[in-house]
Order: sequence, then C-alpha cells, then structure tokens
Amino acid sequence: MVFWDVLEECRSVPKLSSYSGWVVDHVLPHMQENQPSSETSESSRSTSDLEQPSCVPKSPVRTPAFSPVSSATPDGAEDKHESQHAEPMALQSSRGIKVEGCIRMYELVHRMRGREGLRQWQEEQERKVRALSEMASEQLKRFDERKELKHHKEFQDLREVMEKSSREALGHQEKLKAEHRHRAKILNLKLREAEQQRLKQVEQERLRKEEGQVRLRGLYGLQEEVLHLNQQLDASEQHKDVLKVDLSAFRTRGNQLCGLVSGIIRATSENGFPTAEDQAVAERALQEMRDLLTSLQQEIARACEDKRRQDLEAQVKRQDSHMQQGPEVHRETPAPSQGPGGKQNEDLQVKVQDSTMRWYHQLQDVSSQCVLAFEELTNSKDSQAKKVKMDLQKAATIPVSQISTIAGSKLKEIFDKIHNLLSGKPVQSGGRSVSVTLNPQGLDFVQYKLAEKFVKQGEEEVASHHEAAFPIAVVASGIWELHPRVGDLILAHLHRKCPYSVPFYPPFKEGMALEDYQRTLGYQVKDSKVEQQDNFLKRMSGMIRLYAAIIQLRWPYGGRQQIHPHGLNHGWRWLAQILNMEPLSDVTATLLFDFLEVCGNALMKQYQVQFWKMILLIKEDYFPRIEAITSSGQMGSFIRLKQFLEKCLQRKEIPVPKGFLTSSFWRS
Repeated sequence: MVFWDVLEECRSVPKLSSYSGWVVDHVLPHMQENQPSSETSESSRSTSDLEQPSCVPKSPVRTPAFSPVSSATPDGAEDKHESQHAEPMALQSSRGIKVEGCIRMYELVHRMRGREGLRQWQEEQERKVRALSEMASEQLKRFDERKELKHHKEFQDLREVMEKSSREALGHQEKLKAEHRHRAKILNLKLREAEQQRLKQVEQERLRKEEGQVRLRGLYGLQEEVLHLNQQLDASEQHKDVLKVDLSAFRTRGNQLCGLVSGIIRATSENGFPTAEDQAVAERALQEMRDLLTSLQQEIARACEDKRRQDLEAQVKRQDSHMQQGPEVHRETPAPSQGPGGKQNEDLQVKVQDSTMRWYHQLQDVSSQCVLAFEELTNSKDSQAKKVKMDLQKAATIPVSQISTIAGSKLKEIFDKIHNLLSGKPVQSGGRSVSVTLNPQGLDFVQYKLAEKFVKQGEEEVASHHEAAFPIAVVASGIWELHPRVGDLILAHLHRKCPYSVPFYPPFKEGMALEDYQRTLGYQVKDSKVEQQDNFLKRMSGMIRLYAAIIQLRWPYGGRQQIHPHGLNHGWRWLAQILNMEPLSDVTATLLFDFLEVCGNALMKQYQVQFWKMILLIKEDYFPRIEAITSSGQMGSFIRLKQFLEKCLQRKEIPVPKGFLTSSFWRS
C-alpha cells in the first residue's frame, strides 16, 4: 500500500500545505524588515534558502500561536483567511515567489525522495523477486532432479523386473530345451532301437532265407549225389548174372533213399525253405547211400574173389586132367587197371583225343568270328568311334579289375554292372553313360574284351594271390550262365594262353620257328628272349586255378533250376585226360597240384569213391612216370604234389581251399 500511496501523491495536483499560512504570517514579515539593511545578504540567504530547504519549519508544533485546527477549519473560514492575506501576498510578490519556490523545492525534494524510495523499494522488490525466482528455479531444479531420480529409479526397477523376467524366461526356455533334448534323445534311442530291431529282424529273415537257400542248394546237391550213387547201384546189375549174386536188396534200398530225398525236396518246395532237420535227414540218407554202395562194392568184391578162387580151382583140376597135353596153363586173370579215359596205363599218349581237339578248334573259331565282327570298330579312324571303343573297353575291363574279397555286396554291384552292360543297359564309366548300343559292333567288342580281361586276371592277379581265384571265378561263372558266348570266349582265351587247360600239348610242326613254337606252348617271348621257367609256371598256375574255381562255383543269386554251364564234369574230364597223357617235366606236377588244391574238395564230394581211385592211380602209377622225367633241379613241384596227395590219403579228405567263398561272405 505504501507504494501505491507514494504514486498517488506524485500524480495529484500540487496543493498548498496547511503550513503555508504560517509561513506567510511569520516568516515573510521578518524577512521584509531586514531587507533594506542587508538586501544583498538577504538575497544571498534567500538563494541559499532556495537551495537549502532548511527554512521550512520542521514541525508546526514549535509556534503556539499556530494551531492545526486552522487547517481543519471549514472551507469558508479558510477562504476568509486567505482573503485576509490576499492583499499582502500581492504586495509581497517576491516573497511569494520564494515561498512558492520553496514549496516547489520541497515538492521536488519530496518527489525525489519518493522516487528514491520507490527506486529502492523497486530494487528491493526486484532483489526479492530475483531471490524468489532463483529460489523457485532452484526448487524447480530440485523438483526436476527428484522427478528425474524417481523416473530413473522407476526405470531401474522396471529394468530389473524385465531382466528378472527375461532371466526367468531364459531359464524356463533352457529348461524346456533341456527337456526337449532329453525327450528327443529318448525318442532317438527308441527310434534307433526300433530301427536296430527292424534291421535285426530283416537281417535274421535274410539270413534265414540265405540259410534256407544254402540248405536248398545243399539238398539239390545231395539229391544229385544220391541219384548218381543210385545209378552206380543200377550199373552193378551187370554183375548179377556173372557173379550169380542177388543185389535186389541194395537196389530197393537205394530207390527208397532216392524217394526219401525227393520227398524232402518236394515238401520244402511247398513250404518254403528246408529246415536243418530236413538237411540232416537228407545227409543221413546220402551217408546211408554211400554205405550202401560201399557194401555193394564189398559184396561184389567178395563175389569176384569167390569166383576167381573157383576159377582157379577149376583150372587146377583141368590142369591135373590134362598133364599130358603140355605145361602151358591158360589162366584167366583180371584185366590190367585202366585209367579214367578207358586207356591202359601202359599206353599213355601225347596227342589229345580227337573230340577234345574238335572242341578246341570250335572255340578258337568262335573267338576268330567275334574278332572279325568288331574289326570295323577296331580299325576305324573316326574320332567318335575311337572314343566309343575306349569307353566300352573301360566299362568292360575296369569292373573286372575291381573284383575282390572285400564284401559280397560289392561283388554283387560289380556283377550287376557287367550284366547290365552286356544286356544293353547304360552304365556309368569314367563319369559318362556307356552302352553297347552306341555302336552296332559294341556288344561283340565288349564280350571279347571282357573274356580277355577275366583270363588276364587269372594270369596276373590269381598267379600272385591264389585267394583271388574265387571271387573272379564266381563272377565269371554268373556271367557265363547268363551270357554263354562270354563263357566260350573265356575258354578260347584260356586255351590260347594256357594250352594245358584243354589239355593239349601243341606239337612242333616242320618249318616252325622255335620262338613261335614256344609261344604255342604258352611262353612269353619278347625280343627273342623267352621268359623264365618260374614266371611261366606262375602264370600257368594262375590260369589253371581260375579254371578250377570256375567249374565248381555258381553265382549265388542266379536261378538254381539250370545246370552249371561248365561244371565239375569238365573238371573230371580234364583230370582224366591229363592222366592219359605223358607227363611233362615240371609242368604236369605243378598243374595237377594247383588243380587238386582248388577243385579237389569239390571233386571228392561229387565223385567220392571214383575220385579216390583216381588219386590212388596218380600215386601208384603216375608218380613214377613224373619222377622218371623230372631232373633233380625240378623236383620241387613233384615233391609238393606228392606230399599233398599223401596227406590227403592219410586224412581221407581233400581240404577246402583257402579263400573259398562261404555263406557269411555274401552277407557282408
């Protein structure tokens, strides 16, 4: 309010104060009296008074003649009072001016003081306002800081909550993952167990089928042997009239055993595969048939001995009755022992039988015709034809080079690849698709090269690793069965490189060069140099081992209804013919040992007693002939053959050859 009061006083119209009458009554008269004496001093005083407002009474209470009541008198009294003094004031104008000056000076001073006070008050207020503003600003800052701190704290709390939730979520997720992994592991184990169980069942079923097939093949073999033995029983009927013995019981029992084995095979054909019990029954029947044949032979031998003794007694009686007719005695003696070929041992020959030679020349003609059939492809200068020829040769020979005893499944893949190639189907070779249909002469070319490669594997691979004969032979036998022309070409190549596999001893013709003759004997001649004897025997041994393996093996996945295209009967023929020919130094002993070591066990099972008779023939009659032509430096092969046969005779068994493919091999 003070501020507004001061402003109001400054804005109001200036008025004479209540003290102005007092000033006119008391001050001005005194000043006029002293004016003449000291005008100058008075002027100076008035000036000083104007300058110094000290002439204004400080308080109206000092003069008792003045009462402030006058100032409070009504307007009429005041006007009266003013009218009383109006004339002197007019007379004393200079004084009035002074008074007015003092008044104005007072007002000015008062105004200045008011302004100063107002200024100070304004400054004070401004200071207070600034202080309040600063305080408010500081409080606002503190408020903002507290607010920011609160927000930061809330953010931290929210962040901690979110992190905690995130950790809990991650923990829960990890737990779920662990549970999932655990369940997946359990499920995988169950699946693996189920798969193993399934595979085990499949494997068991496959083994059961394979064992059944092996048993079935065994039954067929047993049946064949039983029938063969029964034929021998029937053949003994010719002794019935000569020896006058009753052999009908042997024949009846033999027919019963054949019927028993045939009944087992018929039953297994209807029910699936034969059981171990069926096989055991068939084996017992076979053994009984063997015993029966042995008993029959013993019976015939006893009858022969009795007849011979009776004949001797009759001759002695006739001799006594005809003493006068001369000392000559005509005795009937047994015929000399004959070899397997029907020739007497004393009449061995070098030349091969005519039928064998005709067979040999037929095979060579087949080979020559095959070469002529693809001659155009071989001599073609066309780059495309050369490329086709090279691709076909690789497709035919590379699979044969890959044959090994690693696994039966691998061997089956190789067989299928060769079979598909010969069947006209495309096969992959060297990253390209190859087929015999690419060229009209492609099939002839592939058949020839394939047969050539089989024989070359025997010449090289089997010669170095004897066990390799069986996987190569079983593939060759399977291909031979499905593609007979390949088999004929294999024999043609084999006979050309190893004439002893016929058996055939090429004669020296008049006018023939020595090198050419050595080539016909199977020797390799390079630059007029003949290969060493050891290397020659090694190659011949490899090819004979391959041949001996082929004649006894069949492809296990082929049809069993068909017979072997070149079976054990050819091995028996070869053995009989080689024994009917004069032995060759070092060669015959080596080939006999290799052939019997590979094929002896199969021939023993097939021909039994007849086989052992042939072994005895070799020991008793053929060994002396071999020993007679063998020099001391070449006795190694002869001694090896002799020890082998003596051991077999001692054990009464030819051992299974090393590397023979068993049923477990085909499951690998």
